[in-house]
Amino acid sequence: MGIIDIAVFIGFVVAVVGIGLFMSREEDNEKDASDYFLAGRGLTWWLVGFSLIAANISTEQFVGMSGQAADWLGMAIASYEWMAAITLVVVAFVFLPTFLKSGIYTIPEFLEYRYNTFARTVMAIVTLIILVGVPTASVIYSGAKVISVGFADTTLLGLDLSNITVGCWIIGLLAAAYVFAGGLKACAWADLIQGAALIIGGVVVTYLAMTALEQADPAELVKTAASDTLEASDLEGANAWDRFWKLNDAPLPEGKVHMVRPADDPKIPWTALVVGLWIPNFFYWGLNQYITQRTLGSKSLAEGQRGVVFAAFLKLIIPFVVVIPGILAYNLYSGDLSESAERKNSAVLEAFEAGEKRVYDFNEQFAEQQPELVGQMIDANAALLGAETPDLGEGAVGLASANAGLVAAASELNSAGKAKAEVSQQLVGYDYDAAFPTLLKNLLPIGSGLKGFVYAAIFGAVVSSLASMLNSASTIATMDLYRKVRSGASQGELVGMGRIFTVVFVLIAVLIAPILDNPAFGGIFNFIQEFQGYISPGVLAIFIFGLLVPRAPRMCGTIGILLNPILYGSIAYAYPKIAFLDRMAICLGVIVGVLGLLTLLYPLKEPVQLPVNEDMDITSSPGAKIGGFVVIALTIMLYIIFW
Repeated sequence: MGIIDIAVFIGFVVAVVGIGLFMSREEDNEKDASDYFLAGRGLTWWLVGFSLIAANISTEQFVGMSGQAADWLGMAIASYEWMAAITLVVVAFVFLPTFLKSGIYTIPEFLEYRYNTFARTVMAIVTLIILVGVPTASVIYSGAKVISVGFADTTLLGLDLSNITVGCWIIGLLAAAYVFAGGLKACAWADLIQGAALIIGGVVVTYLAMTALEQADPAELVKTAASDTLEASDLEGANAWDRFWKLNDAPLPEGKVHMVRPADDPKIPWTALVVGLWIPNFFYWGLNQYITQRTLGSKSLAEGQRGVVFAAFLKLIIPFVVVIPGILAYNLYSGDLSESAERKNSAVLEAFEAGEKRVYDFNEQFAEQQPELVGQMIDANAALLGAETPDLGEGAVGLASANAGLVAAASELNSAGKAKAEVSQQLVGYDYDAAFPTLLKNLLPIGSGLKGFVYAAIFGAVVSSLASMLNSASTIATMDLYRKVRSGASQGELVGMGRIFTVVFVLIAVLIAPILDNPAFGGIFNFIQEFQGYISPGVLAIFIFGLLVPRAPRMCGTIGILLNPILYGSIAYAYPKIAFLDRMAICLGVIVGVLGLLTLLYPLKEPVQLPVNEDMDITSSPGAKIGGFVVIALTIMLYIIFW
């Protein structure tokens, strides 16, 4: 960064934090639980809308989602955003009225009123484990990834910024300090600025990437083409959008500009668009505490609905500033992604050269780059396992397939306690999680202030998301667990415990985060979605019955929550090739069937009476309904264009 960049970065961050803390202050400097955890239930629609987006969009998307787009998924990963737009509209008019009317602090709290204390406690504990260990740790890691790539070979106060662990501690501690002081209201006001800045920064990066694509050498670009038949001459004289489309358009499964993927795709098969992908969407936007906490703090139902529909419209924009830049990063800087992979691979390669006894794993792209080396690895692996060298087949695909059998055999021996050698971290050809950070490093001019602004917006997004997650985790720990033990706790004691929980949770997440740099996780976005499968189908099923089936028995809450992880884990173990989204769909179908049967056999004699918050205006918004129909129509149009 230049001097102007540094000044802009520091000025922006200080201003945002200052505004957030100032707007969240109390004249008597004493917050009660409603002030700290739900912003006094006084958030207006524009605060709700921008806060939802800023809490959601972070380096988790800019690093993880754009990394998946740079890999083979391309535009298909945008389904998480565009289907979320429709999901938000449903949440605004189906879920939100019941939640606001009941006056709950947390999503698990609803389960106690509708089902029983056990369901609330189990969901609170499971939600805490997943919230702290998965998305919180992932956002810390992805923020550190931006630092490590963007500031490689740079030191600050003697700290090596290219070290992932250093970046994790910097980001985690700053976020904890912020939420410790201000609570949800500070987060919401900061999110208003961060959300706008994040979208502006994303638009700037997309524009610069498109400009670079239009000016790039066609002979270099064609090396990254999805189609083998594309020639450099086909790109001569084409504008940026035409080049983008030609480079990434090809028959499935290679084409990156298509939303639909083959049925055997391991990440987003077309079958997942029918059922599977709706499950994490409804869980995340309707039942995920750190997202719904914004809507629970709404001033009224109408304000909350307007804010949620506004957020739905903003979700339609996100793929243009996250997914498309990820694809462009591969087109423009595949060499840089390869160099980043070399740094990740270095420790494993040094071990192989030193003759360490391991079973060495690698992917197809690494095999394509270094066929002679992987041939030696296959021979060494076979010798170590006492097996014959397998048929190597043809090309990189044959090499990767042959070695996959040896790695699987080694893993089986390990699980049976007959291990001959550990399996190495997988060697990769490209570090796709470095896609967006590479764009920032190569495209943003130094000294203009633009680099400082974009980095500040992304850094702010990290802090906003982490603050949201930590605030929500501390809310669950305090209101669902601690208050049960200390039923007579004062408002000040509850706020104090919320702050203590914040510190504890960030320390746990910071310790987990550096581990996610291991390629075994398949990219952080995949890591997040895979682990949520252990809870989201079951939770969605019991909330469907809790909201829409008045006579569903109370036992449904307990059975739905406990059955899901057993069922999901069993399918993952027995049929590992089934895409995790399809596993979610199977789990949801089975659990809905079980809960439906229980309802037929043991229906409640009288529907459960939920508590009522008399201070909440639950008049619906006609304007939000019109906006919701517009959002759905635009979403359908985008699917038609990119199908």
